Amino acid sequence: MTHAGEVTIEVPYGQDRQTGEWFSPVRIAWGLRPHQRLSPELEQRLCLTAAATFSYERAAEVVACWGGPPVDDSRIHRHVQKAGERAREEEKRREREAQIPALREETVRQAGKEHPRGSFSLIIMMDGWMARERGTDWGLKPPEKKAGRVAWREMKTAIIMRVEDRAETASGRPMVIGKAIVAHQGEWDGLAKKLYAEALRRGLMQAKEVFVVADGGGWIWNLKEERFAHATGVLDFYHASEHVWDMGRALYGQDGGKTDKWVIRLLRQLRHGAEKKALKRMEATKRNIPASLEEEARKTIGRTVNYFHTHSDRLHYADVEERGCPVGSGAMESTCAQLQSRLKRTGQFWTEEGKANLLSLELARRNGDWSRVWENKVALN
Repeated sequence: MTHAGEVTIEVPYGQDRQTGEWFSPVRIAWGLRPHQRLSPELEQRLCLTAAATFSYERAAEVVACWGGPPVDDSRIHRHVQKAGERAREEEKRREREAQIPALREETVRQAGKEHPRGSFSLIIMMDGWMARERGTDWGLKPPEKKAGRVAWREMKTAIIMRVEDRAETASGRPMVIGKAIVAHQGEWDGLAKKLYAEALRRGLMQAKEVFVVADGGGWIWNLKEERFAHATGVLDFYHASEHVWDMGRALYGQDGGKTDKWVIRLLRQLRHGAEKKALKRMEATKRNIPASLEEEARKTIGRTVNYFHTHSDRLHYADVEERGCPVGSGAMESTCAQLQSRLKRTGQFWTEEGKANLLSLELARRNGDWSRVWENKVALN
């Protein structure tokens, strides 16, 4: 079966005298697995369509419009799973190479060919998003019985891009010309291995500066200190501003005028190089909390001051912006939304393996590694 229709081709088929195995050399040369009836080109098109559309059913509808052979969603699903397994194996290979000194040096050397040393700065952003999985009691009857049919799992995600790859549209809207995406379901150390391996490919050792921009998630900064200790950390300004607004409302309650005045002044200090003054002002506010404030408001103020104290080295917004680094993680938020639009749609409840395979295939497409998934396909299958 090919994208142009079904064809019949007669090729030699015989037995290896040494191993006794029966096979067709032509099928191997074409990259066909035993008994595979789809051409490699058609298989790639099916997988690409499934990754880029909303569902396997929608992919089958799109394929039907080509005028080629009829392919149902179950067949597309099978081929996506096979290709996804190869994509995951490619990810694991890169992780192993990043841990072996000699192979890591070769990765760095290859990156140096594409990224001249000191000619660019690297930006790393991280965040997490939730996806639905089939729980341990998936499909349990009757439906009225309470059970763990659905489970929510966090997908830790990161992007890598260069400062020089940031641009603007004609209307002034910021955009990213190129980025690499890494994702992992599980503990942060799993993402750390994938992210470090990908960062090496993208010029980690050649960059003149490295920035890590993210919200206040504890696992993010633990990962940063373990793998990118030399990088400059930047607390996402928009997340920081939310905490300032929480503190302002705790102080002044429903008095919007006083809240706005207090918060805006503080945000201006944070944003324009007076972060030390802003921190001192917040600490002074904590020491002089009015006795009339309720206990919950006092706790909010205390938490906010502690939050900014924890991230005090990541608040130099004016300085990092002058060096070309964004002060917000909008590119990360956009990436999470894009991945969720494929893997978190109404009615989708994944198995862990099915989700991982499709996601790895989608990341290979987005990261320019699509051809690698199809190299040495027979050997991997």
